[in-house]
Amino acid sequence: MDTPLKVVDLFCGAGGMSQGFSKAGFDVILAVDKNKAAVRTYSKNFGHPALELDLANTADIPSATVIVGGPPCQGFSSAGSRRSDDSRNTLVGVFARIVAQQLPSAFVFENVEGFLTGNGGAHVLELIEPLVSAGYRIHLKKINAANYGVPQNRKRVVAIGGLGWDPTFTEATHAAFGTPGANLHSRHLPLAPTVAEALAGLPRPTSSPQGHPQGHFFNELTGSALSRAEHLLAGMTMRDLPVELQHESYRRRADRRVSDGTPTERRGGAPAGIRRLSADEPSKAITSGARTEFLHPSEHRNLTLRECARLQTFDDDFQFAGNASEQALLIGNAVPPLLAFKIACGIRRDLESSRTFHNRGALLSFVPTMSSGMSPALHNTARLVKMQSRLEYDQETFPFASV
Repeated sequence: MDTPLKVVDLFCGAGGMSQGFSKAGFDVILAVDKNKAAVRTYSKNFGHPALELDLANTADIPSATVIVGGPPCQGFSSAGSRRSDDSRNTLVGVFARIVAQQLPSAFVFENVEGFLTGNGGAHVLELIEPLVSAGYRIHLKKINAANYGVPQNRKRVVAIGGLGWDPTFTEATHAAFGTPGANLHSRHLPLAPTVAEALAGLPRPTSSPQGHPQGHFFNELTGSALSRAEHLLAGMTMRDLPVELQHESYRRRADRRVSDGTPTERRGGAPAGIRRLSADEPSKAITSGARTEFLHPSEHRNLTLRECARLQTFDDDFQFAGNASEQALLIGNAVPPLLAFKIACGIRRDLESSRTFHNRGALLSFVPTMSSGMSPALHNTARLVKMQSRLEYDQETFPFASV
């Protein structure tokens, strides 16, 4: 293909998607986000324009070969409040509308796994229905970033669409492990990188900002926080602590679940309680809370912002703007650049090869789970999608036999 492969990145965040596509040889020409710290971060690391815009009200987007984006996910994140009326959820529709209006050759959409069941599955239809109607042929799958070489078990939803042609969904390159069900797929592949491998080569962090590389500093643990760290071995969490060391909020939640009839062995504390990472496994999913919730595998301290960025596969020279909390949010919400790179390489191969074009859009595959079963909520989404979408699918890759 002689013409430049141009990319527009919507809801760009820190720029993980852009970094991956840039490394794959695409020409990213514009990025847009409403978050000031995100735009400042993006501008520090890329030479093309980054605009601070509310895409819900503005959609003057230049033409591009590919439009990529991940609308803010907190509305249906399992780490958040999961409110079906959260205004941020409607940005899925904004993304779909912009793509349907601009008609790029391809698009990539990324979001949290809660996107699949948010608002009874309506958000999935909000994405695919206008795009199928516009002529896109789409794969929508739940994936684990660890299967693509990211040192982190990070389950996400990715949709890839080609305008009138069938895109290739990038094959896994690694076997995931270290969390229940992670090893159900791709067992023949090399193992995903571990925490120790991801953090290798970083110098000792400083105990004061900004550290070197940027963000490689930590706050000293004292008192009960230090006692908790001293009690937790690799892989242990809040529930493994003596009761007197558990957070009061954790105990209240556990007591409430017991009073509601939850069996003792299924008691839970805060969804993201303190955890010591295991050096010889991939990390748990990096979120905005990772720097305060995750302990270093062998040192009695929390992870540094730079260690979180390493686990997200950002380069050490990538600079983040804002205060520590804003940087943590940008890092936790980002698409891992390595995952974006591998997706981009697949799309580039497709765009540069001869393609067969079709006269209608279709949902080519929908894989909403990586396991052999589905929750009732996910089963409902699968049924809804099957009933209301135009489908072309192979029964082996579109698991609806029992729906």
